[in-house]
Amino acid sequence: MVDQSFLQFFLTEFRRRLYDESMIRIEKCLALLNESEVWYRPNDNSNSIGNLILHLCGNAQQYIVAGLGEALDQRNRQSEFDERGPISKAELWQKVVNLKERIEVVLQNLQTTDLERPVLVQGFQETGLSILVHVVEHFSYHTGQITYIVKAAKDLQTNYYAGFDLNSTVQG
Repeated sequence: MVDQSFLQFFLTEFRRRLYDESMIRIEKCLALLNESEVWYRPNDNSNSIGNLILHLCGNAQQYIVAGLGEALDQRNRQSEFDERGPISKAELWQKVVNLKERIEVVLQNLQTTDLERPVLVQGFQETGLSILVHVVEHFSYHTGQITYIVKAAKDLQTNYYAGFDLNSTVQG
């Protein structure tokens, strides 16, 4: 059985990884692009950054808001990939902001028993814990793709860790 202190610890880490890392990186990447670059696809088998953002919003909405939060699931997954734009950078970012707000409502109401509760999502039987882990992992994966696309298109560093000494070690 999961206790309240674990739930709060886990949700703190969930928020840090999703909101303070992935979402902030997506915002930074959008700021580095012009409107047309957001919808660039090198070929028909690749997704644009716009598609990836729509996909992330659809996935997290389905898993957390509809799955854990028991809201109506109205996702049309294929439309996330079929979209060719233009949906503006501002509108795409607003979708992420709105998603964060909807996720936060679910997290604020989450009980320890919800982490073990079985939830059917996309035909898979998941627990609340596995849903939250999936969303963080899924966001991280596609945020990496978005970052790669920006670096390749702009030939620049994103400097996510500017100001940090990543070679520092702690000895105790």
